Amino acid sequence: MKRFTTCLLLALALAATAASAKTRNVTDPDAPRSLPDAGLVAVQWTDPSGFTELKFSGNRWEAQRGNWVFQLAEHLRKETEKRLPEGERVEVTITDIDRAGKFEPGRSVQLDSVRIMREIYPPMIELSFKRYEADGQLIAEGDRRLRDTMYLSNASMARSSDSLRYEKHMIDEWVRSEFGRPVVADN
Repeated sequence: MKRFTTCLLLALALAATAASAKTRNVTDPDAPRSLPDAGLVAVQWTDPSGFTELKFSGNRWEAQRGNWVFQLAEHLRKETEKRLPEGERVEVTITDIDRAGKFEPGRSVQLDSVRIMREIYPPMIELSFKRYEADGQLIAEGDRRLRDTMYLSNASMARSSDSLRYEKHMIDEWVRSEFGRPVVADN
């Protein structure tokens, strides 16, 4: 009986902690709007409440949950840093994101929070960037709209359990085309 009581108290304590924990929300006013200053790639983003992902989601509450903007920004930084020559730096501003798939309201109570993947819901990211030489001179800049209309055709992507796999793949393709092959450090 004592063991049962201890287990019950532990379960109640865990439930109370989970209930009081706030779910991360990309539109929180306190949520960051840029990655911390570090390295050669600075990434910031506009207010996610204006992103296509939230404005036309079908389930705004589910669409704003999580830390996916920050995770995509970190991925963009990491992949870009691999390709920058010595001394160069890049500043990126993400202005819009529409994640792959959509929440389709009215399917049923159980499916309202399930992201449905269809060819008509491709991922899209809009961004602007500036690339600087080591001496600070601007060498490239532009606005880009990344879109992968064939995102469901990539069989290797289906095996990944990363919820941002389609968006990260799209970022990888852009970084590869914009910045070239990874820079290999001299030994």
